[in-house]
Amino acid sequence: MYLLLPQGMEWIVILGVAILFFGGKKIPELMKGIGSGIREFNNAKANIKKEIESGMKDSEEEAQYQK
Repeated sequence: MYLLLPQGMEWIVILGVAILFFGGKKIPELMKGIGSGIREFNNAKANIKKEIESGMKDSEEEAQYQK
């Protein structure tokens, strides 16, 4: 599993290729976009978790009410 992750020198090569491909001025914009995407994903994940927990709580209350 750990063999698939980039190691020290590989990160330097990846960073160099990214700078050549996107240019120095585009890198901050790219990182900003990635950051906002991760933030949206985490917000959606939290909302889904809240909905599931709320549904479970409602079903438990309904089961207790029926007894």
